[in-house]
Amino acid sequence: MIIAIDDVLTPAEVAAIRAAAEDLDFADGRETAGPIARTIKANDQARPSPELDAIRGKVAASLSQNQVFASAARPKAMTPLIVSRYRQGQTYGMHVDDALMAGIRTDLSFTLFLCDPETYQGGALVIADTAEERAFKLSAGSLLLYPSTSLHRVEPVTDGARICIVGWVQSWIKDAAQREILFDLDRAIADILAREGKSTLLDTMTKTRSNLIRMWAG
Repeated sequence: MIIAIDDVLTPAEVAAIRAAAEDLDFADGRETAGPIARTIKANDQARPSPELDAIRGKVAASLSQNQVFASAARPKAMTPLIVSRYRQGQTYGMHVDDALMAGIRTDLSFTLFLCDPETYQGGALVIADTAEERAFKLSAGSLLLYPSTSLHRVEPVTDGARICIVGWVQSWIKDAAQREILFDLDRAIADILAREGKSTLLDTMTKTRSNLIRMWAG
């Protein structure tokens, strides 16, 4: 399940975080890549600093308050967030993310866009499945959440700069199909509550959701 989540950050938050990110000290992204990824990875990643920690804290707080992200990911743990920058000519070839990062299993990957798509050329996030490749360039403040099992790449930036925040989630629900069932249940419950208020049907739906989480969480 691939989900685009709009307005994870407000325009004011995007502007403040992007300005702070532009002042960070960046290093060659290959420093954090494995031997194969090093051959196809060309980007910049922010070095550790108090300023980076402040950005991480703000974004993590916004993610914790976003109901769509919580419903789709059901996060148990997250890796430290990375501020990633692609300038002209930089790219990241087709790859799959490591199964284990920072001591957690990576179930879901996400990219939070800090630059509007018209401010840079190229740089689309392309996710492949057995049928096709899909390209994504979301508006600033929007987030793309997708399975870490997916092959994906970042197309070369031909003009401007693409600045994003990326991270990985270990979910309470390991199985992707089970996560999608619970996500659909969340939406159905919210719709019933909005239309009918509390009811016997709503009680049954919430009971079912809770019992499925008990069965599947781990």
